[in-house]
Amino acid sequence: MNLLEIHNVTKFFGGLAALTKLNISISPQEILGLIGPNGAGKTTLFNCITGIYPPSDGRIIFDGEDITGLEPHEIAKRGAARTFQLTKIFSEVSLLENIMISRHCRTKTGVGGALLNTSFARREKNETREKSLYFLELLGLITLRDELAKNLPYGSQRRLAIAISLATEPKLLLLDEPAAGMNPEESDEIIELIDRIRGLGITIFLVEHDMRVIMGISDRIVVLNFGEIIAKGSPQEIQENEDVIEAYLGKEEYA
Repeated sequence: MNLLEIHNVTKFFGGLAALTKLNISISPQEILGLIGPNGAGKTTLFNCITGIYPPSDGRIIFDGEDITGLEPHEIAKRGAARTFQLTKIFSEVSLLENIMISRHCRTKTGVGGALLNTSFARREKNETREKSLYFLELLGLITLRDELAKNLPYGSQRRLAIAISLATEPKLLLLDEPAAGMNPEESDEIIELIDRIRGLGITIFLVEHDMRVIMGISDRIVVLNFGEIIAKGSPQEIQENEDVIEAYLGKEEYA
C-alpha cells in the first residue's frame, strides 16, 4: 500500500489554476523528488498535503486515511511533517528548546498535570528531553544544544529545521529545498543526511532546485510545469526527457 496518494488534486487561487488534476503516489521509505521552474506549483502542492491550503478539488490519502482539508496540526499528528523554503525556527531559544517545543504533538500531559508537576508529567518531560537530544545528535548539532538558534550559521539553521520536523516522529517528511543556499560540500552532507533519514524508515518527498542533490538521492522524480505533471520517472529518464530539458533543466547542461 502506498503511504501517500494524491488523486486529481487541483488548486485555484481566484481564477488561476496553480495545480491541475495531479496524481502522485509515494511508497513507504521511498525518496520522491519534485522539480519544476519557479511558480510551477511545488510549494503549493506541499501546502495542500500538509493542510495549509485546502485543495479546490481532489483527494489526499495518507496512510490509508483521507486527510483532505484537515488542519495542519491534525495532519502532523497523523505523521506528516515538513520543512519550509524559509527556515522556520524559534530564534530566541536554544536548539534543545526548539526540539522540545516541536514534540508537543507527541506529548499527553495537560495543563493541570504540568502545573501540579505530576509523576507522569515529570516522566514525559524527561522522555521529551532525551528524544530531543537524540535528534540533535542525529543532525550533528548536539554540541550546540544550549546555543540560541539565532546564533547558528545558515547551514546549521537548515539542519535545525529538519531536526524540528523529525522530532514530531513523522512517517512522511516533506523537505522544501533543504540544500538552498548551500555550497557543494554542504549539499553533499544533505544528500548523506537524507539517506540516513530514510534509513530510519521515513518516507521523503523532496523539492529541490539543486539538480546534483535531486538526481543523486531520488528514487523517482516528478516534474511540474504550470501546475501540471509533464514527466515522471527515474533520475536517468528525467535527465533524458526532452520536455523536461526544455522546461527546466536546460539543454546546454543536460543535453
